[in-house]
Amino acid sequence: MQTTQKMGATEWLLLLLLSVLWGGSFFFFKVLVDAQLPPFTIVLGRVGIAAIALLSVVYSSGRRMPKSPALWGAFLVMGALNNVLPFSLIVFGETQISSGLASIFNATTPIFTVLLAQVLTSDERLTSGKIAGIVLGLLGVVVLIGPAAVHGLNVASIAQLACLGAAFIYGCAGIYGRRFKAMGVAPIVTAAGQVCGSTIIMIPLAAIVDRPWSLAHAPSSTAWWAMIALALLSTAVAYIIYFRILSVAGATNLLLVTFLIPVSALVLGTFVLGERLGVTAFAGMALIFLGLAAIDGRLIRVLLKPPGRDPMIGVHSGSETVEAMLRIKEGGSTTVGRSVDSYEI
Repeated sequence: MQTTQKMGATEWLLLLLLSVLWGGSFFFFKVLVDAQLPPFTIVLGRVGIAAIALLSVVYSSGRRMPKSPALWGAFLVMGALNNVLPFSLIVFGETQISSGLASIFNATTPIFTVLLAQVLTSDERLTSGKIAGIVLGLLGVVVLIGPAAVHGLNVASIAQLACLGAAFIYGCAGIYGRRFKAMGVAPIVTAAGQVCGSTIIMIPLAAIVDRPWSLAHAPSSTAWWAMIALALLSTAVAYIIYFRILSVAGATNLLLVTFLIPVSALVLGTFVLGERLGVTAFAGMALIFLGLAAIDGRLIRVLLKPPGRDPMIGVHSGSETVEAMLRIKEGGSTTVGRSVDSYEI
């Protein structure tokens, strides 16, 4: 029988901090977009600085990066799926839509992961909770995009689809990342390896497409600070906090951060950037949150629990795949109850 690990006061505080850091990534992206930095340059800055920081953590802890060409090939693929493609799509999206709306679209990632797992894996079972969650989540997406998209695509709707595409690709990364645990790679090493892989991909892309040295104006001090915060706080430091919560509270409890990230992004976007979202955005977010709750299953079990029985005892979380989503940035084990390793937005 499996019991769920408990969240103490420290873990709750760290979870809130983690949601702010990951929600802040959408805020920092928007600051850099508004500073008119090219998209690939923004992504390169994030992964490049984060790679230096995480490599420092790896070597200062006495570990070493692997030398296997096959493993570095896997890091490159994971870096493309987990950073290069989704980050680039989100940055493009935020050239046309608010950071808060982009974060709401990103919250659909676990829903896409569940759908992909049914097609690409043989160890996931489609339950009534998952089906309900998928339907609610997709309805939320329809509400977010709105009926105007039916009459033709415009720049704003393409930006929305780009953010939705980023969530889909994160789901693909979640499936691909399962291999790293079997390879016996430490979580922090995989995290460093995949951001190094991302940096290797982004250097020629940014150089050829963006030509950042030809910018009309040098980035402002605000842009530089946003870039550093995006790389160090929302990426490198977020990994370290993630590992701390994961080791104490487990992946099931860490799933709660999925609900908090859009809230953090919305607060930062509203009070710092002056963004305003319409009623449909909040209605869509509510439907997506209900979908995530249905997939997770804990809220339903609490509401339906028999008197005198703890609904969390002896019950797996609503979806092993959603728990796997909490590891996609590092690519940890996908089996509930085993040690798991990483995730980062």
